[in-house]
Amino acid sequence: MFTKFANPNYFLKISDKIYYPCFLSSIVLFFISLYFSFFASPPDYLQGETVRIMYVHVPCAWLSLSTYSIMAICSFFSIVFKHTLADIIARACAPVGACFTLATLITGSIWGKPTWGTWWVWDARLTSELVLFFIYLGHIFISNAYDDRRKGDRNAAILTLVGIVNLPIIKWSVDWWNTLHQPASISKFSSPSIDDSMLIPLFLMFFSFLLFFTSLLILRIKSEIVVRKIEIIELNNN
Repeated sequence: MFTKFANPNYFLKISDKIYYPCFLSSIVLFFISLYFSFFASPPDYLQGETVRIMYVHVPCAWLSLSTYSIMAICSFFSIVFKHTLADIIARACAPVGACFTLATLITGSIWGKPTWGTWWVWDARLTSELVLFFIYLGHIFISNAYDDRRKGDRNAAILTLVGIVNLPIIKWSVDWWNTLHQPASISKFSSPSIDDSMLIPLFLMFFSFLLFFTSLLILRIKSEIVVRKIEIIELNNN
C-alpha cells in the first residue's frame, strides 16, 4: 500500500480529484474568514485594530513550520527508502514554505512597529524564523545546483534533516529566553488564552490557507513529475 501511494504515476491519477475540491474550498473559506476577521471579531483591548494582522501572521507562521516538517519527513524517506516522490514533494514544498516564512516575517514586522515601536529586533523567535527562511532558500539552491537531480535532492535532504533542529527553537524560544515576542496564545486546546471571537476566525483563516497550500502543492508536484518524465524521455532518445 505504501509503495502504491509513493508512486508518481498513481499520484497523477488521484491529484485532480483532490486539487479541485481543495482549491474551491480554499477560496470560499478565505472570503468567509475575511468577514469574520475584519467584521465579526472585535479589536483587541490593548492593540486595537492592529491585532487583525494576527489572522494572516499566525496561519503563515504555522504553515511555515508545518511545511518544513513535511519536507523533513520526505527527506527522511528519500534518504532511507529512496522514494522519488518524497524528493519531488520536498522540492515542491520548499518555495511555498519560503513564501509562508517570508510572509510571517513581513507581517510580524508590520505588527511589531505599532506594538513594540520597531520594525525588527534580533529577538529569539524572529531570528530563528529568519534562519528558517534561509534554510528554505538553501534547500532551493542546493536542489537546483546539480545537473544530476538525484544528487541535488540527496544533498538538499541532508540539509533539511540538519535544519530540523531549528523547529523546536522557533516553537519554544519565547519560553527559553527573554523575548519581546508574546508567548503562545494557543499552547493547548483545553484552555487557550484567546477568546472564541478571535479564535474562530483565526482557525478559519488557517484552514483556508491550508487548503490553498494543499492545492498549490499538488500543482507543483504534478509539474515536477511531468518535467522529470520529459527529462527521462529526452535522455532515452539521446
